[in-house]
Amino acid sequence: MANDRKVRVAIIGLGFGAEFIPIYQKHPHAKMFAICQRNREKLNQIGDAFGVAKRYTNYEDVLNDPDVDAVHINTPIPDHAPMSIAGLKAKKHVACTVPAATSVAECRKIVEAQKKARRNYMMMETVVYSREFLYVKELLQTGVLGRIQFLRGSHQQEMAGWPGYWEGLPPMHYATHCVSPCLCLAGKLAESVVCHGSGRISPKLTRKYGSPFAIETATIKLKNSNVACEVTRSLFETARQYRESFDVYAD
Repeated sequence: MANDRKVRVAIIGLGFGAEFIPIYQKHPHAKMFAICQRNREKLNQIGDAFGVAKRYTNYEDVLNDPDVDAVHINTPIPDHAPMSIAGLKAKKHVACTVPAATSVAECRKIVEAQKKARRNYMMMETVVYSREFLYVKELLQTGVLGRIQFLRGSHQQEMAGWPGYWEGLPPMHYATHCVSPCLCLAGKLAESVVCHGSGRISPKLTRKYGSPFAIETATIKLKNSNVACEVTRSLFETARQYRESFDVYAD
């Protein structure tokens, strides 16, 4: 791909994914090239609304299109890792909504595929591009904040009524919104994690994943750092206002 032309992007999944179409259309270095959705009626509705001519109902057809440089995956969680790996194997750059995967094995396969393909992969975490995060990051970089002593993240959200694959999802399978600000501000990788489950969700919610916990909380030891992090996540049957938050303790 030449460096003097725009990156031709295909968006996969047009639920939440449709919100990115005007962003790519306005980006000076991107071309909103193609969209992909299994439901043809929805595909054409969104394609007509945003003026996107290239449309697919099959992901494999997108990967076989030599004019597609990058795919942006916005599909259900179970599809994230397999579709990311397939995209990398097809020599496409890959951006994927969170979470990237739900197992260590899937994460390793994504890393291996990226190294072999020598293409860019990005987990599209949103919190680290929020106004609040960027403000705190600036305070840290300019020295106003001082030394970080401790970091805490929290994401509380009731997911009842969402698509079926969410039902009973273990909280830490979707914890990127509270983990990412902590790790990014610390500028370190996690070396070890200790996680505890608390409370119980209804038996009907445990059938899919076998996880009984209403809340999961984890402490993170950072590599080559004397700072620790704590993150807490809930998805079902926890009476709490919706929030995605992070706290920074400094001197």
